[in-house]
Amino acid sequence: MQPRQRTLAIRQFIIDSVRQHPGDVVALTAKNFGVSRQAVHRHIRDLVSTNVLSVEGKTKSRRYDLRPIAEYSTTLEVTSTLQEDVPWSRDIRPHLTKVPKNVLEICAYGFTEMLNNVIDHSGSSDVSIRLVHTAASVSIELEDHGIGIFRKIKEAVGLTDEREAILELSKGKLTTDPKRHTGEGIFFTSRMVDLFAITSRELKFTHVRPDAEWLTEAGRPELIGTTIQLVVSLNSTLRPNDVFEQYSTPETGYAFSKTHVPIRLAQFGPDNLISRSQAKRVVARFEQFTEVLLDFAKVEFVGQAFADEIFRVFHRAHPEVTLHFTNTNSAVANMIRRAQSAANI
Repeated sequence: MQPRQRTLAIRQFIIDSVRQHPGDVVALTAKNFGVSRQAVHRHIRDLVSTNVLSVEGKTKSRRYDLRPIAEYSTTLEVTSTLQEDVPWSRDIRPHLTKVPKNVLEICAYGFTEMLNNVIDHSGSSDVSIRLVHTAASVSIELEDHGIGIFRKIKEAVGLTDEREAILELSKGKLTTDPKRHTGEGIFFTSRMVDLFAITSRELKFTHVRPDAEWLTEAGRPELIGTTIQLVVSLNSTLRPNDVFEQYSTPETGYAFSKTHVPIRLAQFGPDNLISRSQAKRVVARFEQFTEVLLDFAKVEFVGQAFADEIFRVFHRAHPEVTLHFTNTNSAVANMIRRAQSAANI
């Protein structure tokens, strides 16, 4: 590696790592590149002097952070005349003039889709918007004070638990207003950005790339409404069309015909996935797709009835839907194969 390339690599590593390692980024960088701490400190001093990094404290207590290149916040009144593309063009895009084209496209798609959801579904009278652009990423946050997305879905679709709304959102094609919406915005946005998070009352739903990690956490019960956060790394190589193509086929005219379902979102608390009722919640609306990938990552066990309902009963009722599965341990894989064998697949 040429000296300039090595310098750029070291500084990019510092930028990418400092948020997670504000107090030990020097040691981490020195170890990763096999250089002295003094050498890393020279790079950091340059990043501080060019306003890429901020620094607090002295000597051993010193901590670093990314200094915003641009920050913007506003609160808009939500009315029937509010158009989601106007705040994007007027308020957000002017602060992102130097980001890569694909990152700008992802931000544009995610922001307009999420703001449109606020306008059409939240019932909120206002929405607060916050943008933070650093040398590492673009972060956009929208907060409304409406009914709350999980509660809205639960009541509109007739679910028994707000946690089921998270499972349904992960499938895609879920909307409480099918005449005007396709239910694709959250599905595709969550897979384009590097971090996607929805917090509404007691629940928080997070999707993290590139590992496609899905997290369900305790939310903020005091939060009235919904907060959505989108974070896009400036190093992202994705384009929106890459994601659209991943979930479509030429045979369907490139319509949204394939989905990827994290099965552990159907597992509430310590209960294993054993019953037919749990399985029926998983396969709900699968008939809207031609291919479904069931992801069993972090699912330790499934019962015979659960596997049978999906891989025999549903398959026989809907042979036009191809079911795939991935990330199974041996016990789960064996239970699925048993159900498939019973279905004579």
